[in-house]
Amino acid sequence: EVQLVESGGGLVQAGGSLRLSCAASEFTFDDYAMGWFRQAPGKEREGVSCISANEGSIYYADSVRDRFTISSNTAKNTVYLQMNSLKPEDTAVYYCAAIPREYCTIVATTGGRVKFEYYGIDYWGKGTLVTVSS
Repeated sequence: EVQLVESGGGLVQAGGSLRLSCAASEFTFDDYAMGWFRQAPGKEREGVSCISANEGSIYYADSVRDRFTISSNTAKNTVYLQMNSLKPEDTAVYYCAAIPREYCTIVATTGGRVKFEYYGIDYWGKGTLVTVSS
């Protein structure tokens, strides 16, 4: 069974940076894409970014584009999310997920017209908390 472990969350001031990591086991990256989601208290989980094997497809939500960068190390089955220019509204628990490879492709190809949502995704990490102070 796929297992995912996030790390790198913490408390930062607005304008600061963090890098999140997600390490996968029992997993072959070539068979999946990897995604990042986030959930603020009282809010629904929202899609942030995804990346397919060999970076064939990459997607960013409008709210994070030009500030966040997703990357991967396929040999290590690890995906990263570099978060710069953080804002208080970025405060949330951040989750990584293994998703069908085709899902990230179609989300990216349609420019987000096919929504990047959490419904139906089977493999999740337990999350890492990011808190951005004003």
